[in-house]
Amino acid sequence: MSLIRFASVLLFAALAGCATVAPPSPGAPAAPTAAPATAPSPAPAPKPYVEPPPPPVNLQGFPPTYRLGFGDGCATARGTEQKDTARFVADGNYRTGWQDGVAQCRKK
Repeated sequence: MSLIRFASVLLFAALAGCATVAPPSPGAPAAPTAAPATAPSPAPAPKPYVEPPPPPVNLQGFPPTYRLGFGDGCATARGTEQKDTARFVADGNYRTGWQDGVAQCRKK
């Protein structure tokens, strides 16, 4: 008897998970929603990693943040100031890559 009860509870749970709510009719007023509480915004997160354009050197095997820093440093050396200051301060790979990129790409 307990196997039948278990199977019926399992079937009920599966069917309840498939239940849907009908969409409101076009003329019906919208249900009131609670206004979002305004909380102080947290500190801005660092920008997500985006692979920079390929630099004039092969950087395979280096960490992604080093390559990002190298690309930003190279762009800076070529005249477009690019530096993620928050990442430069917090991430040694980015900082080293940026400095190496400026040194490698500086006009001679």
